[in-house]
Amino acid sequence: MSGDPQRGPAPRQAAIAERVLAAGSATAAELAERFDVSLMTIHRDLDELERQGLVRKFRGGVTAQPSGVFESNVAYRLKTMRAEKAAVADRALRLIEPGMAVMLDDSTSTLEIARRLASPGGTSAGGPGGSSGGASSITALTVVTNFLEALTLLSSERGLHLMALGGDYDPLHSSFLGVSCVEAIQLLRVDICFTSTSAVSGGFAYHQEQHIVSVKRAMLDSAAKNVLLLDHSKLGRVALHRVAPLSRFDLVLVDDGASEELLRDLDEHKVPYEVCPTAAGGADHD
Repeated sequence: MSGDPQRGPAPRQAAIAERVLAAGSATAAELAERFDVSLMTIHRDLDELERQGLVRKFRGGVTAQPSGVFESNVAYRLKTMRAEKAAVADRALRLIEPGMAVMLDDSTSTLEIARRLASPGGTSAGGPGGSSGGASSITALTVVTNFLEALTLLSSERGLHLMALGGDYDPLHSSFLGVSCVEAIQLLRVDICFTSTSAVSGGFAYHQEQHIVSVKRAMLDSAAKNVLLLDHSKLGRVALHRVAPLSRFDLVLVDDGASEELLRDLDEHKVPYEVCPTAAGGADHD
């Protein structure tokens, strides 16, 4: 695909973002050649995409992938580890009983639970594989979340009481955060909270961003039972901030792509966990 000078910068930047989100990263030289513009123009485009929180620049290129300091954009996270997240969500769904108050954080892992609540008894909307069908029997359910993606997905569901946690809107995470969100959470007591995080190692859960950590901690404090959802890529990694010791969770759910060595780390820290089978039998995502 070559660039078209008549298209202007906005469509080109959207196309650049789409390519980087799909590939994970790209060099400036590669993008300049692909879009038939100068390196100077590409760097201006990348500066704008970085300002929007879609990508991060590094010397000679750009990436949408997470690091120990930065979490990736929600658009990128929605594309990754989809089968693994689906497997974990299928198991998590069986922990939800009629009449429960359920809290979901702003992770794409818990979004898979919301998909199943929005499509009882069938294939999850927009995701690989099918749900376990258990959602059809879950009635009088209250769902609390700060994740705009989940709110939009569940907003038209009948028989479901949906509560939105307000705060400052963060487009990078497509969620509501900040002091107002934390205070709203502190006024609630839910039966079960499903959350995910960017990294797990040495008996602790980690996340890159402090304002996300404060919200997750408040959620853990507000629930009678806490369940951590993980795809295997998060095991054996650390990030800048400790969220909580894994002892804060009643159960950790991880897909079957986790190696024996990584699971051994959970065993050594006496973490209660279950391995959830994927439809693909634990094949790695790229």
